[in-house]
Amino acid sequence: MTDPNFRAGFVSFVGRPNVGKSTLTNALVGQKVVITSAKPQTTRKAIRAIIHRPQGQLIIVDTPGMHRPRTLLGERLNDLVESTLADVDVIAFCVPANEKIGPGDRFISEQLDRFRRAKKVAVVTKIELADPAEVRNQLLEVSKLREWDEIIPVSALGEQQLDVLIEELIKLMPLSEMLYPEDALTDESDEDRVCELIREAALEGVRDELPHSLAVTLDEMKFRDDKKLMQIHANLWVERDSQKGILIGHKGSRLREVGTKARLEIEKLLGVKVFLDLRIKVAADWQRDPKQLGKLGF
Repeated sequence: MTDPNFRAGFVSFVGRPNVGKSTLTNALVGQKVVITSAKPQTTRKAIRAIIHRPQGQLIIVDTPGMHRPRTLLGERLNDLVESTLADVDVIAFCVPANEKIGPGDRFISEQLDRFRRAKKVAVVTKIELADPAEVRNQLLEVSKLREWDEIIPVSALGEQQLDVLIEELIKLMPLSEMLYPEDALTDESDEDRVCELIREAALEGVRDELPHSLAVTLDEMKFRDDKKLMQIHANLWVERDSQKGILIGHKGSRLREVGTKARLEIEKLLGVKVFLDLRIKVAADWQRDPKQLGKLGF
């Protein structure tokens, strides 16, 4: 029987691009659940990562960042963020310790007023990049933005204060039965996680305009007859032939790099040897086409 004092609920991290939301999520779970990239709007859907403690269960909902949409895809991502934040128990606003608070931070902080149901926590990230005086100053500056239920400094890479953050977030959750089985780390399927790992590998080192135009689908993912090798056939979708050329690279060098990087990460995830076949396909202006968006899972 669940402890009557057991708490469980949902938290979503928000903040400007590159404040460390996805890296923090992975560090808290202790495993790579969401992909990370320096490119804005890397996250494309609400991914749930689950943390288990004796006193409670914390479900982190990793969402696309808040932004001003330029395409139908952008509008749908914003709608996803809106609906997610309206349902979570806590919204955790992330700001790096080593960067001054700017207009983007203030804009997002102001947007939080619309989500009255959720408690609000400020998380000062990347404290390993700032000296103690800078961290103290940033905590003070963050406290001026609004009334917070908690303000917590952390380092995902340095693994500092992560248990404190988990503990404080669980305290803010409602009394509840366990929401997910004890062995669950995410509600994402292996197929979805494989697609994300391929997209992460493809995003590394590409030009600014390409990340938004990149999507991944699977044609097939199955064991070979001897059960020792997983065969995966996947498609990388872009919007223009010129983008196809960027991904292929000189004599296919770029695509080989993407394949190798993705395969190694997929093998870590699945615990088996993988044969990965990648094809690049063009779907013109798919970010603006409702039919194409549906085919690509948006």
